[in-house]
Amino acid sequence: MGYAVVLGEALIDLLEAGLGGELIYRQAIGGAPLNVAVGVARLGGRVEYAGTLGTDVLGDRLAAFLGAAGVGAKGVRRVDVPTTLAVTTFEGAEPAFTFYGEPPSYALLRPADLDRETLSGARVLYTGSICLLREPFRATAREAWAGFRGLRVFDPNVRPKLLPDTAALAALRELVEEFFATADLVKLSAADAQLLYGDSDPAAAAERIRALGAGAVVVTCGARGAHVATPDGAVLLPAPPVAAIDATGAGDSVMGALVSRLLAEGLPADLAGWQRHVRYALAVAGLVCERQGGAVAMPTPEEVTARWGEI
Repeated sequence: MGYAVVLGEALIDLLEAGLGGELIYRQAIGGAPLNVAVGVARLGGRVEYAGTLGTDVLGDRLAAFLGAAGVGAKGVRRVDVPTTLAVTTFEGAEPAFTFYGEPPSYALLRPADLDRETLSGARVLYTGSICLLREPFRATAREAWAGFRGLRVFDPNVRPKLLPDTAALAALRELVEEFFATADLVKLSAADAQLLYGDSDPAAAAERIRALGAGAVVVTCGARGAHVATPDGAVLLPAPPVAAIDATGAGDSVMGALVSRLLAEGLPADLAGWQRHVRYALAVAGLVCERQGGAVAMPTPEEVTARWGEI
Protein backbone atom coordinates (compact mmCIF):
# COMPACT_ATOMS: atom_id res chain seq x y z
CA MET A 1 0.00 0.00 0.00
CA GLY A 2 2.83 2.44 0.77
CA TYR A 3 2.48 5.59 2.82
CA ALA A 4 1.81 9.30 2.42
CA VAL A 5 3.74 12.32 3.68
CA VAL A 6 1.56 15.27 4.69
CA LEU A 7 3.52 18.54 4.72
CA GLY A 8 1.82 21.52 6.35
CA GLU A 9 0.40 23.24 9.40
CA ALA A 10 -0.92 22.07 12.73
CA LEU A 11 -2.50 24.53 15.14
CA ILE A 12 -5.23 24.97 17.73
CA ASP A 13 -8.75 25.99 16.70
CA LEU A 14 -10.85 28.00 19.13
CA LEU A 15 -14.38 27.24 17.96
CA GLU A 16 -17.17 29.70 18.74
CA ALA A 17 -20.06 28.13 20.64
CA GLY A 18 -22.88 29.03 23.00
CA LEU A 19 -23.17 27.71 26.55
CA GLY A 20 -25.87 28.81 28.98
CA GLY A 21 -26.42 32.04 27.08
CA GLU A 22 -22.71 32.84 27.05
CA LEU A 23 -20.43 32.91 24.01
CA ILE A 24 -17.48 30.57 24.57
CA TYR A 25 -14.62 29.14 22.52
CA ARG A 26 -14.08 25.40 22.49
CA GLN A 27 -10.49 24.27 21.99
CA ALA A 28 -9.88 21.75 19.19
CA ILE A 29 -6.95 20.29 17.31
CA GLY A 30 -6.77 21.83 13.84
CA GLY A 31 -4.89 22.87 10.74
CA ALA A 32 -5.98 21.58 7.32
CA PRO A 33 -2.89 19.41 6.70
CA LEU A 34 -3.12 17.91 10.19
CA ASN A 35 -6.79 17.13 9.49
CA VAL A 36 -5.77 15.44 6.23
CA ALA A 37 -3.12 13.36 7.98
CA VAL A 38 -5.55 12.25 10.68
CA GLY A 39 -8.19 11.51 8.03
CA VAL A 40 -5.80 9.23 6.16
CA ALA A 41 -4.78 7.42 9.34
CA ARG A 42 -8.35 6.95 10.57
CA LEU A 43 -9.29 5.47 7.20
CA GLY A 44 -6.53 2.89 7.50
CA GLY A 45 -3.70 4.51 5.53
CA ARG A 46 -0.11 4.90 6.64
CA VAL A 47 0.89 8.55 6.92
CA GLU A 48 3.79 10.64 8.20
CA TYR A 49 3.23 14.26 9.21
CA ALA A 50 5.97 16.81 8.46
CA GLY A 51 5.75 20.21 10.11
CA THR A 52 6.67 22.32 13.12
CA LEU A 53 4.97 22.23 16.53
CA GLY A 54 5.51 24.66 19.39
CA THR A 55 7.28 23.51 22.53
CA ASP A 56 4.44 24.82 24.75
CA VAL A 57 1.63 22.79 26.29
CA LEU A 58 -0.54 23.23 23.18
CA GLY A 59 2.26 21.90 21.00
CA ASP A 60 2.48 18.91 23.35
CA ARG A 61 -1.25 18.33 22.86
CA LEU A 62 -0.87 18.44 19.08
CA ALA A 63 1.99 15.92 19.22
CA ALA A 64 0.02 13.62 21.53
CA PHE A 65 -3.06 13.81 19.32
CA LEU A 66 -1.11 12.90 16.20
CA GLY A 67 0.44 9.94 17.98
CA ALA A 68 -2.90 8.71 19.32
CA ALA A 69 -4.41 9.01 15.81
CA GLY A 70 -1.70 6.76 14.38
CA VAL A 71 0.07 9.49 12.42
CA GLY A 72 3.83 9.09 12.14
CA ALA A 73 6.05 11.89 13.46
CA LYS A 74 9.35 11.37 11.63
CA GLY A 75 8.99 14.77 9.98
CA VAL A 76 7.96 16.72 13.10
CA ARG A 77 10.25 19.44 14.42
CA ARG A 78 9.59 21.31 17.67
CA VAL A 79 10.13 25.10 17.72
CA ASP A 80 10.37 27.42 20.72
CA VAL A 81 7.41 29.69 19.87
CA PRO A 82 3.80 29.74 21.12
CA THR A 83 1.37 27.55 19.19
CA THR A 84 -0.71 29.47 16.64
CA LEU A 85 -4.42 29.89 17.44
CA ALA A 86 -7.20 29.98 14.82
CA VAL A 87 -10.32 31.65 16.19
CA THR A 88 -13.26 30.12 14.33
CA THR A 89 -16.66 31.80 13.93
CA PHE A 90 -19.64 30.44 12.04
CA GLU A 91 -22.35 31.45 9.58
CA GLY A 92 -24.60 28.41 9.84
CA ALA A 93 -22.35 25.36 9.61
CA GLU A 94 -19.62 27.13 7.60
CA PRO A 95 -16.54 28.28 9.52
CA ALA A 96 -14.50 31.48 9.14
CA PHE A 97 -11.00 31.75 10.59
CA THR A 98 -8.85 34.48 12.17
CA PHE A 99 -5.26 33.55 13.07
CA TYR A 100 -3.18 34.67 16.05
CA GLY A 101 0.53 34.12 16.73
CA GLU A 102 3.69 35.67 15.32
CA PRO A 103 5.85 34.08 14.08
CA PRO A 104 3.40 31.32 13.17
CA SER A 105 4.47 28.12 14.88
CA TYR A 106 3.30 26.07 11.89
CA ALA A 107 5.48 27.68 9.19
CA LEU A 108 9.01 27.29 10.55
CA LEU A 109 10.01 24.03 8.85
CA ARG A 110 13.28 24.61 6.95
CA PRO A 111 14.58 22.69 3.93
CA ALA A 112 17.33 21.27 6.15
CA ASP A 113 14.62 19.82 8.42
CA LEU A 114 13.16 17.57 5.71
CA ASP A 115 13.44 13.86 6.37
CA ARG A 116 14.80 12.92 2.95
CA GLU A 117 14.65 9.18 3.51
CA THR A 118 10.99 9.26 4.52
CA LEU A 119 10.14 11.50 1.56
CA SER A 120 11.93 9.30 -0.95
CA GLY A 121 10.03 6.21 0.20
CA ALA A 122 6.55 7.77 0.16
CA ARG A 123 3.91 6.95 -2.42
CA VAL A 124 1.94 10.21 -2.01
CA LEU A 125 3.00 13.75 -1.01
CA TYR A 126 0.39 16.28 0.09
CA THR A 127 1.01 19.97 0.70
CA GLY A 128 -0.92 23.23 0.53
CA SER A 129 -2.85 25.59 2.80
CA ILE A 130 -1.82 28.67 4.75
CA CYS A 131 1.70 27.48 5.60
CA LEU A 132 2.68 28.27 2.00
CA LEU A 133 2.15 31.98 2.68
CA ARG A 134 5.24 32.12 4.89
CA GLU A 135 8.93 31.38 4.78
CA PRO A 136 10.81 29.21 5.50
CA PHE A 137 7.96 26.73 4.95
CA ARG A 138 7.32 27.86 1.37
CA ALA A 139 10.90 27.10 0.33
CA THR A 140 10.71 23.75 2.13
CA ALA A 141 7.49 22.75 0.37
CA ARG A 142 8.89 23.77 -3.01
CA GLU A 143 12.01 21.67 -2.45
CA ALA A 144 10.08 18.61 -1.26
CA TRP A 145 7.59 18.90 -4.15
CA ALA A 146 10.19 19.37 -6.88
CA GLY A 147 12.18 16.32 -5.84
CA PHE A 148 9.25 13.99 -5.21
CA ARG A 149 8.76 11.05 -7.58
CA GLY A 150 5.45 9.65 -6.35
CA LEU A 151 1.91 11.07 -6.57
CA ARG A 152 1.66 14.77 -5.71
CA VAL A 153 -1.60 16.17 -4.33
CA PHE A 154 -2.32 19.81 -3.51
CA ASP A 155 -5.03 21.89 -1.82
CA PRO A 156 -4.70 25.72 -1.80
CA ASN A 157 -7.15 26.01 1.14
CA VAL A 158 -7.42 29.78 0.72
CA ARG A 159 -8.09 31.90 3.82
CA PRO A 160 -9.28 35.38 2.73
CA LYS A 161 -8.38 37.04 6.05
CA LEU A 162 -4.71 36.29 5.36
CA LEU A 163 -4.87 38.15 2.03
CA PRO A 164 -4.92 41.88 2.85
CA ASP A 165 -5.11 43.23 -0.71
CA THR A 166 -5.25 42.40 -4.41
CA ALA A 167 -1.46 42.15 -4.60
CA ALA A 168 -1.47 39.43 -1.94
CA LEU A 169 -4.18 37.56 -3.83
CA ALA A 170 -2.25 37.82 -7.09
CA ALA A 171 0.90 36.52 -5.38
CA LEU A 172 -1.06 33.60 -3.93
CA ARG A 173 -2.57 32.77 -7.32
CA GLU A 174 0.90 32.70 -8.88
CA LEU A 175 2.18 30.50 -6.06
CA VAL A 176 -0.59 27.92 -6.10
CA GLU A 177 -0.52 27.70 -9.89
CA GLU A 178 3.14 26.72 -9.59
CA PHE A 179 1.99 23.66 -7.62
CA PHE A 180 -1.12 23.08 -9.76
CA ALA A 181 1.07 22.67 -12.84
CA THR A 182 2.74 19.48 -11.62
CA ALA A 183 0.04 18.00 -9.34
CA ASP A 184 -1.50 14.61 -9.99
CA LEU A 185 -4.54 15.78 -8.00
CA VAL A 186 -5.75 19.23 -6.99
CA LYS A 187 -8.59 19.51 -4.50
CA LEU A 188 -10.09 22.91 -3.78
CA SER A 189 -13.40 24.35 -2.67
CA ALA A 190 -15.79 26.38 -4.80
CA ALA A 191 -15.01 29.31 -2.46
CA ASP A 192 -11.29 28.88 -3.20
CA ALA A 193 -12.01 28.87 -6.93
CA GLN A 194 -14.18 31.97 -6.65
CA LEU A 195 -11.50 33.86 -4.75
CA LEU A 196 -8.64 32.79 -7.02
CA TYR A 197 -10.40 33.30 -10.36
CA GLY A 198 -13.49 35.42 -9.70
CA ASP A 199 -15.69 32.80 -11.33
CA SER A 200 -18.55 31.03 -9.58
CA ASP A 201 -18.47 28.14 -12.08
CA PRO A 202 -16.44 25.27 -10.58
CA ALA A 203 -16.20 23.59 -13.99
CA ALA A 204 -14.46 26.62 -15.47
CA ALA A 205 -12.01 26.76 -12.57
CA ALA A 206 -11.29 23.05 -12.86
CA GLU A 207 -10.54 23.29 -16.56
CA ARG A 208 -8.32 26.31 -16.00
CA ILE A 209 -6.32 24.35 -13.41
CA ARG A 210 -6.15 21.28 -15.64
CA ALA A 211 -4.89 23.46 -18.49
CA LEU A 212 -1.97 24.46 -16.28
CA GLY A 213 -0.95 20.79 -16.10
CA ALA A 214 -2.84 19.21 -13.19
CA GLY A 215 -3.86 15.59 -13.76
CA ALA A 216 -7.26 15.60 -12.01
CA VAL A 217 -9.15 18.39 -10.25
CA VAL A 218 -11.86 18.01 -7.62
CA VAL A 219 -13.83 21.14 -6.70
CA THR A 220 -15.97 20.61 -3.61
CA CYS A 221 -19.28 22.51 -3.70
CA GLY A 222 -20.67 21.97 -0.20
CA ALA A 223 -24.12 20.39 -0.14
CA ARG A 224 -24.15 20.30 -3.98
CA GLY A 225 -21.35 17.73 -4.08
CA ALA A 226 -18.15 17.96 -6.10
CA HIS A 227 -17.12 18.71 -9.67
CA VAL A 228 -14.55 16.21 -10.96
CA ALA A 229 -12.40 17.01 -14.01
CA THR A 230 -10.01 14.49 -15.56
CA PRO A 231 -8.26 14.05 -18.93
CA ASP A 232 -11.20 12.03 -20.27
CA GLY A 233 -14.13 14.07 -19.04
CA ALA A 234 -15.83 15.87 -16.18
CA VAL A 235 -18.91 15.37 -14.01
CA LEU A 236 -20.72 16.89 -11.02
CA LEU A 237 -21.28 14.26 -8.34
CA PRO A 238 -24.03 14.91 -5.78
CA ALA A 239 -23.28 14.87 -2.07
CA PRO A 240 -25.25 12.47 0.13
CA PRO A 241 -28.01 14.18 2.13
CA VAL A 242 -26.92 14.93 5.70
CA ALA A 243 -28.07 16.88 8.75
CA ALA A 244 -24.98 19.09 8.92
CA ILE A 245 -24.06 20.65 12.25
CA ASP A 246 -20.44 21.66 11.57
CA ALA A 247 -18.55 21.72 8.27
CA THR A 248 -15.14 22.31 9.87
CA GLY A 249 -12.69 19.88 8.32
CA ALA A 250 -15.14 18.55 5.73
CA GLY A 251 -12.97 19.58 2.79
CA ASP A 252 -9.92 18.15 4.53
CA SER A 253 -11.75 14.87 5.01
CA VAL A 254 -12.36 14.75 1.24
CA MET A 255 -8.63 15.05 0.67
CA GLY A 256 -7.88 12.51 3.42
CA ALA A 257 -10.28 10.03 1.81
CA LEU A 258 -8.80 10.60 -1.66
CA VAL A 259 -5.25 10.12 -0.37
CA SER A 260 -6.28 6.92 1.40
CA ARG A 261 -7.74 5.60 -1.87
CA LEU A 262 -4.62 6.62 -3.82
CA LEU A 263 -2.52 4.68 -1.32
CA ALA A 264 -4.74 1.62 -1.52
CA GLU A 265 -5.41 1.55 -5.27
CA GLY A 266 -3.09 3.98 -7.03
CA LEU A 267 -4.02 6.63 -9.56
CA PRO A 268 -7.36 5.97 -11.33
CA ALA A 269 -7.07 5.17 -15.01
CA ASP A 270 -10.17 7.10 -16.09
CA LEU A 271 -13.08 9.31 -15.06
CA ALA A 272 -15.05 6.32 -13.77
CA GLY A 273 -12.26 5.50 -11.36
CA TRP A 274 -12.11 9.06 -10.08
CA GLN A 275 -15.89 9.11 -9.66
CA ARG A 276 -15.68 6.06 -7.41
CA HIS A 277 -12.98 7.69 -5.28
CA VAL A 278 -14.85 10.99 -5.03
CA ARG A 279 -18.17 9.34 -4.12
CA TYR A 280 -16.34 7.68 -1.24
CA ALA A 281 -14.75 11.00 -0.23
CA LEU A 282 -18.13 12.78 -0.26
CA ALA A 283 -19.57 10.07 1.98
CA VAL A 284 -16.68 10.57 4.41
CA ALA A 285 -17.25 14.34 4.37
CA GLY A 286 -20.99 13.88 4.94
CA LEU A 287 -20.27 11.90 8.08
CA VAL A 288 -17.82 14.58 9.27
CA CYS A 289 -20.48 17.28 8.80
CA GLU A 290 -22.85 15.37 11.08
CA ARG A 291 -20.32 15.64 13.93
CA GLN A 292 -18.60 18.45 15.78
CA GLY A 293 -15.93 19.19 13.22
CA GLY A 294 -12.18 19.14 12.83
CA ALA A 295 -9.69 16.36 13.29
CA VAL A 296 -11.76 14.61 15.97
CA ALA A 297 -14.59 14.12 13.45
CA MET A 298 -12.55 12.04 11.00
CA PRO A 299 -14.19 8.60 10.71
CA THR A 300 -12.97 5.03 10.44
CA PRO A 301 -13.87 2.77 7.50
CA GLU A 302 -16.27 0.87 9.77
CA GLU A 303 -18.10 4.09 10.63
CA VAL A 304 -18.35 5.06 6.96
CA THR A 305 -19.76 1.64 6.06
CA ALA A 306 -22.19 1.70 8.99
CA ARG A 307 -23.55 5.09 7.83
CA TRP A 308 -23.55 4.62 4.05
CA GLY A 309 -22.94 0.94 3.27
CA GLU A 310 -20.20 -0.25 0.93
CA ILE A 311 -18.99 2.43 -1.49
